[in-house]
Amino acid sequence: MAELQEVQITEEKPLLPGQMPEAAKEAELAAQILLDQGQIHCVETPYGSVTFTVYGTPKPKRPAILTYHDVGLNYKSCFQPLFQFGDMQEIIQNFVRVHVDAPGMEEGAPVFPLGYQYPSLDQLADMIPCVLQYLNFSTVIGVGVGAGAYILSRYALNHPDTVEGLVLINIDPNAKGWMDWAAHKLTGLTSSIPEMILGHLFSQEELSGNSELIQKYRNIITHAPNLDNIELYWNSYNNRRDLNFERGGDITLKCPVMLVVGDQAPHEDAVVECNSKLDPTQTSFLKMADSGGQPQLTQPGKLTEAFKYFLQGMGYMASSCMTRLSRSRTASLTSAASIDGNRSRSRTLSQSSESGTLSSGPPGHTMEVSC
Repeated sequence: MAELQEVQITEEKPLLPGQMPEAAKEAELAAQILLDQGQIHCVETPYGSVTFTVYGTPKPKRPAILTYHDVGLNYKSCFQPLFQFGDMQEIIQNFVRVHVDAPGMEEGAPVFPLGYQYPSLDQLADMIPCVLQYLNFSTVIGVGVGAGAYILSRYALNHPDTVEGLVLINIDPNAKGWMDWAAHKLTGLTSSIPEMILGHLFSQEELSGNSELIQKYRNIITHAPNLDNIELYWNSYNNRRDLNFERGGDITLKCPVMLVVGDQAPHEDAVVECNSKLDPTQTSFLKMADSGGQPQLTQPGKLTEAFKYFLQGMGYMASSCMTRLSRSRTASLTSAASIDGNRSRSRTLSQSSESGTLSSGPPGHTMEVSC
């Protein structure tokens, strides 16, 4: 029998503790890039297909942040400046995000055929359960702007157990009255669809100033390849039904709500009225100075601070560092509680970049935080 020889085999490049093979590294990097870029999905619903983009991975015992954009925009043009803001990264690391595009508003969307019946805002709200079922998500925190704020509110009324909180920017919960219809028809005789939508998104002062931001969004809307689709979404918004909020009534939002509007924004009066109809113990009202019609575009830093504190109030991100706004807000609540006991009240957070002072009204009145 031939003598067996001992052969010693050594690795050419032994792995150090914790070191990955190159193939595994590349796979992990590719997966991270995919998460950073977002995963695009499309699902069929009873009212047509809807496209949405998911960022991050689900976190145990935490809701998803679900956004819905306004007319004339898609999720990127409406929310990217906010969610790409530096201080927002602490938030998005703790939550998976779902950005819903209204049908026909996603990038590269084909133009709907002539005579296509676009869903009503109520039907757009009824598409959201299909999205959550597809993703197997049980609860969300909604962030909506304009038409998107209305859609998320309608969804929350229909499915209160699945909504943990709402951030509603520029919401108008009322149907258009006869005077509104007359004004809309007269405007339509002299203005193009893009100009009417710009007047919905931005204040007259902003449009007259024609800043770089206004020029950018005027160009986006005017030259949108899916402008016909945008007009359909616009028509659905103008045909919305009244949400019929009633303070102390059966029709109200059951979850914590933060209402946001810019100073002198087109929808300032509507948001103020909405605040008067919601439960004051569940509702915070943030009126932002120097932010125009789209606070998430013009003041992402201030809105991020408010959003972080809103999440902390819901019991999330308790270990997060408190920002200047939330420190001032806490001081306001502490001061008011010492005066007012446990009385419930409407809460208003009013921001100003020029002052760092805190003013507190008489007991039972609206509180203001300057920041």
